[in-house]
Amino acid sequence: MNTQGDIALIGLAVMGQNLILNMNDHGFTVVAYNRTVSKVDEFLAKEAKGTKVIGASSIPDMVAKLKKPRRVMMLVKAGPAVDDLIQQLVPHLEPGDIIIDGGNSLAQDTARRVREVEAKGLLYVGTGVSGGEEGARRGPSIMPGGSPAAWPHLRPIFQGVAAKVEGGAPCCDWVGEGGAGHYVKMVHNGIEYGDMQLIGEAYHLMKEGLGMSYDEMHEVFAEWNQGVLDSYLIEITRDILAFKEPDGTPLVERILDTAGQKGTGKWTVQDSMEHGIPITLISEAVYARFVSALKDERVAASKVLEGPTIPRIEVAGDAGKRAMIDAIRDALYASKMISYAQGYMLMRAAAKANGWNLNYGGIALMWRGGGPNPRPLLRQNKGGLPPGPPPREPPPHPCLQGGDERAHPRGGEARARPGTRGGPPPPRSAPPALYDSYRSARLPANLLQAQRDYFGAHTYERTDGPRGEFHHTNWTGRGGETSSSTYNA
Repeated sequence: MNTQGDIALIGLAVMGQNLILNMNDHGFTVVAYNRTVSKVDEFLAKEAKGTKVIGASSIPDMVAKLKKPRRVMMLVKAGPAVDDLIQQLVPHLEPGDIIIDGGNSLAQDTARRVREVEAKGLLYVGTGVSGGEEGARRGPSIMPGGSPAAWPHLRPIFQGVAAKVEGGAPCCDWVGEGGAGHYVKMVHNGIEYGDMQLIGEAYHLMKEGLGMSYDEMHEVFAEWNQGVLDSYLIEITRDILAFKEPDGTPLVERILDTAGQKGTGKWTVQDSMEHGIPITLISEAVYARFVSALKDERVAASKVLEGPTIPRIEVAGDAGKRAMIDAIRDALYASKMISYAQGYMLMRAAAKANGWNLNYGGIALMWRGGGPNPRPLLRQNKGGLPPGPPPREPPPHPCLQGGDERAHPRGGEARARPGTRGGPPPPRSAPPALYDSYRSARLPANLLQAQRDYFGAHTYERTDGPRGEFHHTNWTGRGGETSSSTYNA
């Protein structure tokens, strides 16, 4: 029997296929398996043709083709499907073998599975994988946690295929015990919800308030990606705004403004309530997606609910327009900083409650490449932490350390909202915001959904097509036609 496989991967949706090809490129032999075995044959005949990837026709066949200790990675839908697959795997594995869940599972579920699998003599790891289709193929951010004894056997593979930053440092390190890996990925995704909403609002303000064309906005985002906002999300927004239909219309203009989600943002908000941590930006971003999904109600409401539209912003020539664009940039960066600080506050609270010794500086390093996060901000975060072992109790606002004047939250916000006096916004600001969103026939969620399709192949509906008909675009020319059924932003 041929036992040359270094690792097995179950699940051949967009993330699974691309992660397998990434591992193959880095010299690892992968055994590919899917419940629908015909997908294995198709993958080997197409995307994996000419590689060292080995196909498996069943779980026993897959296990028989692996080196010991066997490493089996699942990329399947979170929830009962993971438990069902574990039950199918366990009878075929031996003590010391490792089961890895690479999906977006709830951290509490992962902690339970670690205990249950370890009781059977096996090892279990729950790992976040960030970066979507492009990251999986060319270098994701990987956040493993669970059974510590598994890490030496996974480290060469995970750090080998992970994104690299300055000096070749991999965006992957051991996060902590139990469900720590999936918890950090959950917070990461929650922060991503906020980042995407902020970018959408910046786009909406430039388009409706300043009357900018898509080509002009493309140039602005290209410029922003060279400065303090340098990140994957800004980069793909730049590309999305330049992507045209055959008739010359920007594709994003024809994407329906209803944003999907699959749970991690909601979980982040729910858990923040358990720990008493105010992650206000993330929660508002989750609610914004909820409102965007009420498309028919919003269209109807827009015809009967009164109120102002976004006024055209009067600026004094090109210099005034430039100043307003800079103010939008600074407010966007300042808001991102606060969101990251809130995320770290939540991780600190969860670590204390669960007894995790989280590597806070390492998390900043892991988030710098392969995912959507602002790289300069996280360089500050990594540099702002004290040298030596990561602190048990991190600073309450690690993301707010250092940086230039425009990155100061009050400085940036003052430019975006000149009337701000520095006091906390009252709760009465929330109802008018909801009212205005609910009576908007068109929200900037079309850009958000384009982002989701770009990095995660999550598909989108079109304004010129029937509801319920979903499309996927190969935005980069390097991606495939396989869409996602598991991963979300």
